[in-house]
Amino acid sequence: MAANLTTTELEQMFMHNISNVLTLLQQIRDKDASQDEMLASNTNLDLMWVLTCGILVVFMQAGFSVLEAGCVSEKNLTNILFKNIMDMSISTICWFLVGYGVAFGDTTNGVIGTSNYAIQDLYNGSGNGGVGDDGWAFWFFQWAFAGTASTIVSGSIAERTKLQAYLIFTVFMTCFIYPVAVHWIWGQGFMSAFEANPDEHGVPRPLLSGTERSNGVLDFAGSGVVHIVGGVSGLVGAVLVGPRKDRFNPVTGQPNEMNHANSTLLCLGAFILWFGWYGFNCGSTLMLSGGAANVAGKVAVTTTISAASGCLVAVVISRVFEHTFDIGIALNGILAALVGVTAGCSVLDPWQAFLVGCVSPMVYYGAHVVLLRFQIDDPLDAFPIHGCCGAWGLLSSGIFCTDDNVFLSGSTNASAPNSACGRGEQFAVQLIAMLAIATWSLALSGFTFWVMRATVGIRVPEDIESEGLDRSEHGATAYAGSFRIGHQHPPRQVAPEPAGKGEPQAEHHQLPPPPANVTTVVPFGHADSNGWGALGMD
Repeated sequence: MAANLTTTELEQMFMHNISNVLTLLQQIRDKDASQDEMLASNTNLDLMWVLTCGILVVFMQAGFSVLEAGCVSEKNLTNILFKNIMDMSISTICWFLVGYGVAFGDTTNGVIGTSNYAIQDLYNGSGNGGVGDDGWAFWFFQWAFAGTASTIVSGSIAERTKLQAYLIFTVFMTCFIYPVAVHWIWGQGFMSAFEANPDEHGVPRPLLSGTERSNGVLDFAGSGVVHIVGGVSGLVGAVLVGPRKDRFNPVTGQPNEMNHANSTLLCLGAFILWFGWYGFNCGSTLMLSGGAANVAGKVAVTTTISAASGCLVAVVISRVFEHTFDIGIALNGILAALVGVTAGCSVLDPWQAFLVGCVSPMVYYGAHVVLLRFQIDDPLDAFPIHGCCGAWGLLSSGIFCTDDNVFLSGSTNASAPNSACGRGEQFAVQLIAMLAIATWSLALSGFTFWVMRATVGIRVPEDIESEGLDRSEHGATAYAGSFRIGHQHPPRQVAPEPAGKGEPQAEHHQLPPPPANVTTVVPFGHADSNGWGALGMD
């Protein structure tokens, strides 16, 4: 047939075929460009998700500040707020110079990271899609977690600890104690669910089998890594510093009521923490693309159910054992349940999250009673809430997990669902992790506090404790006058009340003025003994 075609027709056919080929190549190029654009869009979405959730976690520091301010005496209020500010500042520099490298650097025997100090290996356009351990957003998100661990300790040793001793401990916490635990669970450490102690070919070897039959530790957002580390370290500090003056009756050993709580601040702080916890838990997906958004939605649901159930059970506990509806116990029940669900929020079904939330306040309240029985003074119940409920969170993940849920949550390197949960192996892994993290935190924090007690000292003298740390450490006199600035108010005139029939006329009188050259700040409308406004702690 080709022999019957003219030269012109052959040329036209050839050019037509060439045009078809070029069109096909252009379509392929357009498809590749579209895929590249989609990949870039997904990367940007993931980065924004991690940054936004990291900002929520940072905002939790405000929640901790307000909550702790509601638990301490007004004479120590500036001190506790100052500690929270220093937590953020010190943890930033320590995490930048040392902590991040210890946590996420290349592993040495699955124990400690030994590279990426001063984040020298972070660069623009991370090779892991922007959210890997060589990306800016990942560093920011993990730094927000680091500040939380040290802040937990501040509550356990509040109102009687030297400021310089606490600041020194914060350095050790964020440079070494906390980062090592992070490396074990979230880095390349021997218990990691992601890059556990990789072999020479980069293949992970998770605990216990070292094969895809095992998962490593299920600690999605840090019941163990953050809360056990902070809670146990706080307990050690509380024991070595000793109880606050007059906390326990010297004859009977029974606890005395300190009457420092401010319900407004407590409630506001707890709500801020609950709000920030969605960044803490949901953000631990580290992305939204690839189906991770659905996991984040599930995490939000399980977190909410657990917190609400924890509150309700705590209210029942307060009514049964304290014979009142105690708002402090109710709020602590929320926090206890949030800590408890943090490890397994991605692998628990809603009914399981409900059970975890119900048990968490029981764990918290039981530990609270035990501490008082042994005369251990933890003003914010940091160990019962964070340490004990963090342990419960790790164990409950092993109790309730299913192999399908673990695989769908991305909490394993296995290419298909394995049988670690069904065989009971996962519970053993969770138990090992709980004991390892608690032992590490106990030993290292104990050593740090012991060295400081033998050198710089960790407790203020009794007269300074009675006077308040605000005066000795920060130069504040009395709380009501500490924040009065500006001009002098004239004396207030109080009109006399009309006298009744046969009664003498009430005398015209004045209330004494505030100190010279000051004005009064009255955030909560509380009045001091002279009738002038002050921020009081009822």
